[in-house]
Amino acid sequence: MSKLTKNQKLALSKIEAGKTYSLKEASALVKEITTTKFDASVDVDVRLGVDPRKANQMVRGVVSLPHGTGKQVRVLALCTPDKEAEATAAGADYVGLDEYINKIKGGWTDVDVIITMPSIMGKIGALGRVLGPRGLMPNPKSGTVTNEIGNAVKEVKQGKIDFKVDKAGIVHTSIGKVSFNADQIRDNAKEFIAALIKLKPSAAKGTYIKSIYLSSTMSAGIKVDPKSVDEL
Repeated sequence: MSKLTKNQKLALSKIEAGKTYSLKEASALVKEITTTKFDASVDVDVRLGVDPRKANQMVRGVVSLPHGTGKQVRVLALCTPDKEAEATAAGADYVGLDEYINKIKGGWTDVDVIITMPSIMGKIGALGRVLGPRGLMPNPKSGTVTNEIGNAVKEVKQGKIDFKVDKAGIVHTSIGKVSFNADQIRDNAKEFIAALIKLKPSAAKGTYIKSIYLSSTMSAGIKVDPKSVDEL
């Protein structure tokens, strides 16, 4: 195990053992405990009281973060020729169809989000083995399969993210950058958690939001009191 640096020790000393912080406190503290030289991502992990193995307890959705993600999202629009200008104008980084399908078949996946049209899904289905494991497969539930190509591209570029509970019942996602101010981090976290609450399955019993942790790339996690999310 590698030794902790002075900065890492100092960062850890700022987190009180066993303490649960308010979302407001955690949003400020996550900036203080980050020691990376690059602009680290701010992540949130929420453990839900659901059994993801049951179809009626699956939690999956999308949310538009008020302050965006802080990331440069590379978007590929797989669309028919009549939609190419619309996709390009909306800010898609790559626009086309057959040439990109062939590139993906060859192993190319240098994008963050793929947006396509319902009429094209037949062609894209064959790419599942390449796109599925990388989380790049377009899905109507995440808004990436639509005839409104331009709007979909704009939303993704402005900070729309999709999320899904994993096998352990945890939803993990990035909600900003350490360079954001504390209020922006808090606003984005609140919006994400509110989206999760709206998606609570009717079959889920007991406590739904079991725990919330806020962290940054390579930092320790800060435990957040779920009851503090709605505080001013």
